[in-house]
Amino acid sequence: MKRTLWQKSSFSGPDNNPDCLELAAAPGAVLVRESDAPSVVITTAHTGVRALIASVKAGRLR
Repeated sequence: MKRTLWQKSSFSGPDNNPDCLELAAAPGAVLVRESDAPSVVITTAHTGVRALIASVKAGRLR
């Protein structure tokens, strides 16, 4: 079984910060989880993540 490689957000702060968003690639999808609840994983399409990032960068989610 292939191990899931999680990538922590660069905005999460130091390694001891418990509030970290993590992403991982999956076949045809992106996995998202909160580091303090690693067993809860959201699966979404690549297009959904791209739209979320574009909205955040444009300031539409403040």
